[in-house]
Amino acid sequence: MLTGKQKRFLRSKAHHLNPIFQVGKGGVNDNMIKQISEALEARELIKISILQNCDEDRDTVAKSLSVGSKAELVQIIGNMIVLYKESKENKQITLP
Repeated sequence: MLTGKQKRFLRSKAHHLNPIFQVGKGGVNDNMIKQISEALEARELIKISILQNCDEDRDTVAKSLSVGSKAELVQIIGNMIVLYKESKENKQITLP
């Protein structure tokens, strides 16, 4: 689990990122979770945007993505989700 201080630190880092995934009409599927897991291994911190035509609400999407990819949910703001997962081979972010 992340502490409040760590979440603030990650939020400030994520602020400058562009979303690399979009959740749309199809919602969350296994293929998307697999790709997000790979992206988290490469980058540790990613932003995902939820499109207007997504059928599920953002909390459901965030929960299924974080559980599916075994990542920490850092933040849900507007239609953006920020996920963090410590990389095994490619560690770049040192938490406070």
